[in-house]
Amino acid sequence: TNTSNPSVMLGAGLLAKKAAEKGLTRKPWVKSSLAPGSRVVTDYLEKAGLTPYLDQLGFNLVGYGCTTCIGNSGPLPAPISKAINDNDIVAAAVLSGNRNFEGRISPDVRANYLASPPLVVAYAIAGTTDIDLSTEPLGQDQDGNDVFLKDVWPSQEEVHSTLESAINPEMFRDQYGKATEGSPEWKAINGGDGDIFAWDEHSTYIQEPPFFVDMPATPAPISSINDARVLVSVGDSVTTDHISPAGAIKADSPAGKYLQEHGIAPADFNSYGSRRGNDRVMTRGTFANIRLSNLLAPGTSGGVTTYLPTGEQTSIYEASLKYKEAGTPLVVLAGGDYGMGSSRDWAAKGTFLLGIKAVIATSFERIHRSNLVGMGVLPLQFRDGESREELGLDGTETFDIELDDNLKP
Repeated sequence: TNTSNPSVMLGAGLLAKKAAEKGLTRKPWVKSSLAPGSRVVTDYLEKAGLTPYLDQLGFNLVGYGCTTCIGNSGPLPAPISKAINDNDIVAAAVLSGNRNFEGRISPDVRANYLASPPLVVAYAIAGTTDIDLSTEPLGQDQDGNDVFLKDVWPSQEEVHSTLESAINPEMFRDQYGKATEGSPEWKAINGGDGDIFAWDEHSTYIQEPPFFVDMPATPAPISSINDARVLVSVGDSVTTDHISPAGAIKADSPAGKYLQEHGIAPADFNSYGSRRGNDRVMTRGTFANIRLSNLLAPGTSGGVTTYLPTGEQTSIYEASLKYKEAGTPLVVLAGGDYGMGSSRDWAAKGTFLLGIKAVIATSFERIHRSNLVGMGVLPLQFRDGESREELGLDGTETFDIELDDNLKP
């Protein structure tokens, strides 16, 4: 991410200053925030006198690190959210983070564009991504004259001069010199005694992972997969964020219901990313991305599937429990580039915990394929020239996968 890069962060502040001096403002339908990657950013923006201009344009400090970019900026105002969903509007976000997964910034926002911090400020002023900033104005000044991006874009000389005057080594020493000591809140946490962590059954953040419970010293031999059913059927370019989202937890999702059953109010859900220490949340959140399109549940989006024995539409998690109770192994059908994006280990862990034994795809992203192997989930690839469509597979089939102990990648 570039939210702790001094030249572009100061560039954003300088652009905000020039824009504010010309009377430009952020459009009222734009939600904006400033979440630097380092506390030093706040120091040098203050010293350069740029913080008031960013505040004036709505880029107020909301925190540091993973906040807005992982869905922790809070919901959109209810009327705006309703208008987006009722009218099927493709809302857009412009961010200077490092991930542009759909639905990650907000469940109401499908399109996410990565940009430099100065461009983020510029698009907030423009109020739309449907604009050519090289030829169309950001807005009008106090006299009604058009103001273009080139009119407020800081020069390299301005950025360099501001950088030289606003940043010094002492800022970094002050912020990082005692970083390992922790904050007063961190110091107040009771870590307990003993060499072994004492698991708290009531914790909704950290639970003992099930991967090593009752694990035999000698691995069982590899055996064939028989009478498997498809739990999820997806197209091309399914990302690890589709498989294991890191953003907001919906109140009516299996993970949201679990948290509420354990006394957690929706306002305190936090994110999937913050609850990666709890397999009970993460398993329920696997394939729960609100933008996932499961071909087994046409006309829906999110973690929905069809429980094939009865034809009932239900959550992917609930269906997996029914299959588990019936002793039915599961598979995923997929297109090309399955597992692209972040190398997120929970995308493989959650797949395993749902009872999925194999993923059959046209092609895999390398790291996710390796993670699947590590969890004992078979990444099976169609032969060249073949695909689910070519073979006429619609996901309602029963699969037998013949294996033996000589299986190798």
